[in-house]
Amino acid sequence: MQVSDFNYDLPEELIAQVPIKQRDESRLMVLDRQKQTIEHKVFKDIIDYLEPGDCLVRNNTKVIPARIYGKKETGANVEFLLLNNIEGDIWECIVRPGNKLHVGVKVIFGDGVLKAEILDTMPGGTRKVKFYYDGIFNEILDKIGLMPLPPYIHEELNDRDRYQTVYAKYDGSAAAPTAGLHFTPELLEKIEAKGVKIANVTLHVGIGTFRPVKEEKVEDHEMHSEHFYIKEEDVEKINDTKKAGKRVIAVGTTSCRVLETIADENGLVKETEGDTQIFIYPGYKFKCLDGLITNFHLPQSTLLMLVSALAGREFILKAYNEAVEQKYRFFSFGDAMFIK
Repeated sequence: MQVSDFNYDLPEELIAQVPIKQRDESRLMVLDRQKQTIEHKVFKDIIDYLEPGDCLVRNNTKVIPARIYGKKETGANVEFLLLNNIEGDIWECIVRPGNKLHVGVKVIFGDGVLKAEILDTMPGGTRKVKFYYDGIFNEILDKIGLMPLPPYIHEELNDRDRYQTVYAKYDGSAAAPTAGLHFTPELLEKIEAKGVKIANVTLHVGIGTFRPVKEEKVEDHEMHSEHFYIKEEDVEKINDTKKAGKRVIAVGTTSCRVLETIADENGLVKETEGDTQIFIYPGYKFKCLDGLITNFHLPQSTLLMLVSALAGREFILKAYNEAVEQKYRFFSFGDAMFIK
């Protein structure tokens, strides 16, 4: 299978640069896998496609303001992007300019409220960095850090909460689980009132989610690793749903990847914490997932391959070409799709 099989033409003006004013007013494309039909709706209509007894599984990770700007002791400007917490105050970071930030270099951020020393170079050119500070690390990041928006977004984000789901709870992501950005507290209340269960997983999204696939063959690509956990109370909701013959619907590809990582052959899950490198592409047999709410993904990306595994490559590409014709908004701040 060639990576080029997952290409489509996307005019740049369709890449959403800012969030829509009202979260649940974004557009919703509904794909029916059995009937091979495509409908065009508004996101809040999602409630009409959910049935009592279904279980929505969402990712409650919280994006940290992980992009920080500082200075070397020489006065030269530097930029760090925190990727993942290795242990204590030691983080893996992308650093710029990389050729000037060697082992032993010290950096000052925010007038000295945060200091850092580069401990080691890691595979892929990232750095192992130790931070020094007084107080609470996340509070310092809130003051001096910026949201790590994806590389295709060039506009400034005026309200950082808009790159955060309304149910974000646990700090740790370098990118938002964007399918969840469409939900409002009111819409979630209505969904629960209809008898739909809501379960949580936590997967801290890494910046690897934006890395292009460089291999020509899909099978040769190595997925990045991301840390996740799921609690017993959420496991029970998911397993009760499967046993009752109802649907488990993931909000986003990150929730989907957790479910498929931990599910057994019967689609049942258990309380787990770990790392996943699961790579889902056509030919994969889903064990737990029955439906998926997701955004529109980059051409030739692993996420486009995942949705193609669920709905079929030709059907997905047909839907994407229709979305381009209908001028849907694409990527992180764009519109949504429900694959049922």
